[in-house]
Amino acid sequence: MASTIRFGTVGSPLSTPAQPGGTVGGILRTAELGLGCLELAWVRAVRVSSATCESIRAQAERSGIALSVHAPYFTNLNADSAEWPKSRRRIMDAAHFGALAGATDIVIHPGSYFGQPPAEVLRIAIPRLKECVMELRDQGNPVVLRPEVMGKMALFGSLEDVLALSASVEGVLPCVDIAHLHARTGAQNSYAEWMAVFDAIGSALGAESLRRMHVHLSGIEYTAKGERRHLPFSEADLDYPRFLEAVKARGCAGRILCESPLLEKDAILLRDTWEKTSP
Repeated sequence: MASTIRFGTVGSPLSTPAQPGGTVGGILRTAELGLGCLELAWVRAVRVSSATCESIRAQAERSGIALSVHAPYFTNLNADSAEWPKSRRRIMDAAHFGALAGATDIVIHPGSYFGQPPAEVLRIAIPRLKECVMELRDQGNPVVLRPEVMGKMALFGSLEDVLALSASVEGVLPCVDIAHLHARTGAQNSYAEWMAVFDAIGSALGAESLRRMHVHLSGIEYTAKGERRHLPFSEADLDYPRFLEAVKARGCAGRILCESPLLEKDAILLRDTWEKTSP
């Protein structure tokens, strides 16, 4: 089976010109660069009008660019009862306006353990996530919510956590951040380990989930506690060519979005490396 991957950036390309600028300009620049997807980085807050969303949707359709949204960073499925409504609103706003803009997938940060065992946090998080999806479907909103693999050990968001969330709630699939996974474990940097990751995803969510992959990929600096900062591939130890070999060998499909400080330069590097990778 052919493996179809779109490459793009999280946030508009750095070379997006001032005119027309904004997300519409980012979409145009993405297409000019020969990339195929863009993640709207609504990471501080969702501040966008319905009219702007319609403009974004129209341009993405004209340019053939697949869109997703990164919801605000400050979402926490394990927030206390006072804070949870604020996190919930950030998720729902990203999903509502994201859908209006033509995004199909909404990436969310799962939150923090606050010193609790993962199983206990999942007991809190799963019903909350299920309620969010139920409300979206009641509104006719088809977006997929994607809890992201996080890069620090103290954060709720191991690969096992996001697979458990995805397996428990229909309409939820993982955002597999390879740099975060590498930083969190200090491992996951070999062909065999990445194939084992794909095995775990397929086992938990079914083979079709590997045809709907949503991956964040960049270099990363890390310590024993996990992520410190994203790096260009040229400055990092992540063996991205071997990762792409594993993706192609496993027949995965979907999107790979670059979060390198060099954004489109490294996204193009990924695309060009992919094109040279043996099937």
